[in-house]
Order: sequence, then C-alpha cells, then structure tokens
Amino acid sequence: MKSIITGVTGFVGSHLTDLLLAKGHKLNGIARGSGGDENITHLKRRVTLFNVDILNKKRVIETVKKVKPDYIFHFAAQSSNLDSIQRPEFTFKTNVIGTLNLLDGVVAAKIKPSIVFAGSSEEYGLVEKDELPISENNPLRPRNPYAVSKIAASYLCYQYAKTYGLKIIRVRSFNQEGPRRQERYALSNFAKQIAEIERGMKEPVISVGNLDAERDFLDVRDAVSAYWMVAQRGEGGDVYNVCSMKPRKIKDVLDILLSLSLTKGIKIRIDRKRMRPSDLPVFYGNNTKIMIKTGWSPKIVFEQTLDDTLNYWREKIR
Repeated sequence: MKSIITGVTGFVGSHLTDLLLAKGHKLNGIARGSGGDENITHLKRRVTLFNVDILNKKRVIETVKKVKPDYIFHFAAQSSNLDSIQRPEFTFKTNVIGTLNLLDGVVAAKIKPSIVFAGSSEEYGLVEKDELPISENNPLRPRNPYAVSKIAASYLCYQYAKTYGLKIIRVRSFNQEGPRRQERYALSNFAKQIAEIERGMKEPVISVGNLDAERDFLDVRDAVSAYWMVAQRGEGGDVYNVCSMKPRKIKDVLDILLSLSLTKGIKIRIDRKRMRPSDLPVFYGNNTKIMIKTGWSPKIVFEQTLDDTLNYWREKIR
C-alpha cells in the first residue's frame, strides 16, 4: 500500500507516519523545505520526502501522479488561530487553495485513493450549552479566519467527492495531545515549563492562563488510529468527529502534570498575557458516529498521555 501524508513533519503527521510504517505502508511525505523535520528524524530513511509547497499546483500534481497513492492524508495547513487573525490571506491560501491543488492532483492523476481531510473542531465555533456534546450536525459558527478556511476547504472536499466520485472523508478533530506537540499549546507548554524547572533552568513557578475552561483532550496516537480506520471504513463525503467525549478542566490537567513532576512544591502564577477571553467555558465533542461506523474508540489512558508529553520535554531540553 502506498500513502501520501501532507504535513508529514508536523505533530500529527509524524505520529501517523509511525502508525502507517508499522502497518507496512510505502510512505511518501509532502512538506515544505523550510520546515523542521525533527519529528520524523527517527524515520527519515523509511519515508520518501517531497520538498513541495502545497501552494505550488504544478509540483503537487506532479507528486501525486508520480506516487499514485492508495491513501492520502491531508494535514498540511496553517493551523494557528492567532496567526490566522494576523495573516488571514496566507491562511486562506494555504488551507483552501492548498487543498484545491491536492484534489486537482488526484483528478489529474486519474486515481481513486481514499482521502482523509483533517478539519478542526474550530469549525463549530460558538456552541450553545444545550448543544453539548457537539455532534457533526451542529451548526457551524466560526470565530476566526482559520475556522472559516477549514470550513471552505471541507466543503471543497465534499464537492469533489460528489462531482468526481472520490472517497474523501472529512474529520473534525478536537484537542490532540502527546509527545511532539508544539509548546504554544497549553498542555505541552505546562509540560515544558515543568521539565525546565526540574533541570533548574527556571524558578519553581509555572505561568498559566485561564484554568477554568473545560476542553476535550485526546491522545494523538488514538487520533491517528481513528484517521486510519476512517480511511478504510468511512463514507466518502461524510464528516466525523475525532474526540474523547470527556470534558476536562484545564486546572485538573495541570494538577496531574504537577503530580508527575520530580520537583515538588511548584507554584502557579497567572500570567495576564496568557489570558484569552472565552465565550465557551465548556467545549467537547460527540464521537458516537465514528465509533459506530468504524469500531474505533480511544485506548490510551489520559494520564499516560501527560506522562509521555512530560518525558518528551525532559528529553528535548536535556
């Protein structure tokens, strides 16, 4: 089996690479040369890497024609909410035109692979309390350009699925956590700070933002398992939530991380710069649809996710 992963060097792409190689796939990755590849350093000799900007339509089409994959997993994106507000045009080009280029590559290659498009729970945006847990049929009320771009790209996938008879499965992922997660995200940032404290690199005080929000956290290794299963058993054109269906207060998550620390007595300091106004104190998804359709369910205990994340940062800063 031959697969293409766009954004292969990213957090999610690298974990999906681990999974597919273990299943015997011939792996091909698309990534921009300017991006770091440390997430797949341990796998580089087993992956054929294509230095291709997703916005370069000619190169994207050439790559798809050359590989003729059985599966495509599309993770290449500008995924920062804040960056999308500051750079909306770049966000739309990357997320919408980049997706269009990939789909046109499939059509030009005259192939019918199973395609998984990585959407986001951000597409749901403003959710009312009585709409929890959030199902795939919930209205989409985006609150930032990133969310709007993902909705547009998702509907492109739906249109191409119907127009060209392609098997394109759309997923909306909630908070994915684990080793290799970027430090700009809360849980990974907490783990990094704890690792730095243990090494004596900073005072035993951890800076935090809003700890009262409740979010849906899922181990990234469970998430990529869901992508693989939905690629095989999902319905073309359909959309599936990938989530734990368990809201967790961020303060409780931090308490677990602190309990795993080798340094005791770490204090917590609220950093106003990290505080962001939130209309959504509680936000979590309903995963019933994907569980029924594919038989997938989360397997990794959340405490293990946090322990592995902390150990990743201990090793990284060593």
